[in-house]
Amino acid sequence: MSSCVQRQDILTSVVHQGCNLMSAIQVTEPYRPTDGEEYMNSRQLAYFRGKLNAWKEEILKGAKETVNIMQKETENHPDLVDRASSESDRALELRTRDRQRKLISKIDEAISRIDDGSYGFCEETGEPIGLGRLEARPTATLSIEAQERHERSERVHRDD
Repeated sequence: MSSCVQRQDILTSVVHQGCNLMSAIQVTEPYRPTDGEEYMNSRQLAYFRGKLNAWKEEILKGAKETVNIMQKETENHPDLVDRASSESDRALELRTRDRQRKLISKIDEAISRIDDGSYGFCEETGEPIGLGRLEARPTATLSIEAQERHERSERVHRDD
């Protein structure tokens, strides 16, 4: 019974310490870029850098989990259907991870553009890509108009 009381005392102490820490932390509203600001100011660049880094970390974490799961699932299924299903799942997961590897490369390129000052500007026209588009697709390199022209051109060449 005394160990339960000791655990309760420790828990109470930790909770009080946590409350003290929380009261010391200044909580501010999360920043969201707006059109009223200077385009690609330092705050916006920091915001998108954070968004890109968080996205990259999330992908890397998922990749590590996949590797761990795949290493654990090295079992040999005696049933042909189970084995085929397992191999199909594994192939799909590997294709997904390959797409995510390419996405990480695009994220790294976007971070490099932040570093060199070209982030947020269309590679084709030099015009701003726009906050809404970057919010939806932080790795975008073309404005919506340039992207549409590019897609129309691809369609025309593909149909030939």
